[in-house]
Amino acid sequence: MLWTLPNSLAGLLLGVVGLAFGARMRWQSRDLALVVRLWPWGRGGALTLGNVIVHTGERLDTPCLTYAHRAGHGIEPPVSLVDHERAHVYQYMLLGPLFLPSYLLCGGISVRNPFERAADRYACSGRGWWPWSRV
Repeated sequence: MLWTLPNSLAGLLLGVVGLAFGARMRWQSRDLALVVRLWPWGRGGALTLGNVIVHTGERLDTPCLTYAHRAGHGIEPPVSLVDHERAHVYQYMLLGPLFLPSYLLCGGISVRNPFERAADRYACSGRGWWPWSRV
């Protein structure tokens, strides 16, 4: 967790700002993350920064569409948003401060990004959160 502390501090700062506008925070040990719910801005969904998950909804354990499904690359069943974001926490914990540059170099928020595809794979199967795993 120390390795990803700079990213987590950025997420914590977002969470603290959101508290003034109704957001709520809670540590979720299963996800190894501080979860900020009811984030008052944005179109919906969630953002993970280190060991902090910021999302707009009441509950993080909700279904969401995969990136491939949203991009029209087939019909896939919805996955759990909490599982998708947990995969990103694991990715951050391995890469630490290298996660964000790696994520952006791989395409950012896009179906082409192997980090997003791996998070969807993990949310579907519980395995394969690393982008270049052979699962």
